Amino acid sequence: MILKKYLNTIVIFLLVALLTSCKENPKMNLLDEVLLPKPVLVKATGSSFELKNNTKILIKGDSEELLQIGKYLANLLKPATGFKIEVKTTSKKTISNSIYLVLTKLESNYGEEGYHLNITDKNIIIKANSVKGIFRGIQTLRQVFPSEIEALNPQNRKWFIASGEIYDYPQFKYRGAMLDVSRHFFKKEDVKKYIDMIAMYKLNVLHLHLSDDQGWRIEIKSWPNLTTYGGSTQVGGGKGGFYTQEDYKEIVKYAQERYITIIPEIDMPGHTNAALASYPELNCDGKATKLYTGMKVGFSTLCTHKKITYQFIDDVIRELAAITPGPYIHIGGDESHSTKIEDYVPFINKVQDLVIAHGKQAIGWDEIVSAAIKPTTTVQYWGRPKNALKGVSKNAKIILSPSDRTYLDMKYDSITKLGLKWAGYVDLDKAYNWNPSTLISGITKKDILGIESPLWTETVTNMEEVEFMAFPRIIGHAEIGWTPDSLRVWDDYKMRLKKHAKRLKIMKINFYPSTLIDWNESESKE
Repeated sequence: MILKKYLNTIVIFLLVALLTSCKENPKMNLLDEVLLPKPVLVKATGSSFELKNNTKILIKGDSEELLQIGKYLANLLKPATGFKIEVKTTSKKTISNSIYLVLTKLESNYGEEGYHLNITDKNIIIKANSVKGIFRGIQTLRQVFPSEIEALNPQNRKWFIASGEIYDYPQFKYRGAMLDVSRHFFKKEDVKKYIDMIAMYKLNVLHLHLSDDQGWRIEIKSWPNLTTYGGSTQVGGGKGGFYTQEDYKEIVKYAQERYITIIPEIDMPGHTNAALASYPELNCDGKATKLYTGMKVGFSTLCTHKKITYQFIDDVIRELAAITPGPYIHIGGDESHSTKIEDYVPFINKVQDLVIAHGKQAIGWDEIVSAAIKPTTTVQYWGRPKNALKGVSKNAKIILSPSDRTYLDMKYDSITKLGLKWAGYVDLDKAYNWNPSTLISGITKKDILGIESPLWTETVTNMEEVEFMAFPRIIGHAEIGWTPDSLRVWDDYKMRLKKHAKRLKIMKINFYPSTLIDWNESESKE
């Protein structure tokens, strides 16, 4: 009898143990997950969390902005999972099967954009000093999920993710992309799509090149012919287009919701033929130029001696500043080959004053260092190291956009059909293998505001081509801007990018399959 009871106890114990083990989440290693940009520190704990239909997203506190980010996350997870995840505020410390978004006080090195992501088998917690940090943490969390989380239709699978902790913050404050909508016009829906793409990799600036010789793309109500005539064409003679101020506000709001600052650029005194064709009084001879649909640069200039020129610029900056909540207005200043230097210098000085008068800070391409740089003006380096050094000598911060590393319109190689090659071919290794702090001798990290990846569109006509030229190079640039230099290794990045290709394919991003990576090798789970 005693033996029978003993055997029964053992059987019950074994059954309980078996049932308990069946309920355990699978063992997973967070260190195996593909994260781009690479975080500062990842610690794996060997377990996993399962996202379920009844998982909740909980907001600690009463922040309406944080609540909106919670809804953003729920909407991000919904298409692939089919889950209608509830988002609500709570005062409770933690409960199981929840994703917590928590504003708290982290160390100063986390800044506004750093975050701490903690994944256990019970819940997920993202902590940050600000809502920006929470948003950046969500971009990491989405990459911890399997690639299929990016699908637009429900996937028949379980949603386990590896447990562990991620401590992360950016090395540069400014991490940007530039889209030229002047050479070829891109509708607001295309710009929004690009915003979503760059937000995934924690970029925080989109610089819009809104005017050039080939087209004026932003409505200025006091000078309406700029768009109705100056915006009517583009490279190759297409019909062009422009953004109304309401369109622009919509783009700005969309970017703000993804914690991306829009920087509008009105290029001057060169790159101005669209304006000169629209208003004859802006020309020194009082005669309007013809619309231009070619690809040459350096032939146009505003008449820098006329009072009307500065009234025009003041009106443009005034209207643009009123609909731009970000701190910057980009004034161009590059390739003004038709403007005499004795005219160029006072012009740039005056334009900086106009920007300041309207409550903004000026950014200009590196040629502006010929002028007296204002304390709030930033220099964007693109071609001449001596200009960047001169900017630093005038106490300006530098945005690095070296054309032979970051220009997304440069061909990958000699057989790339799109793009140009005046700065050389830029394959993935060249785009990734450089250090901002040592790029130019005499310029150190303290002088650098950040980096930006410009995409000029002389040869780029639609979003499929934008994607092909930008991806995957811009992912490498995003990692340069975010990840400490000591953690960046080409061979490691190359392997992560290869695995990340599955996610890009699911998202239907048309990326360039560089021969530097064997994309066809059997893909491990991403």
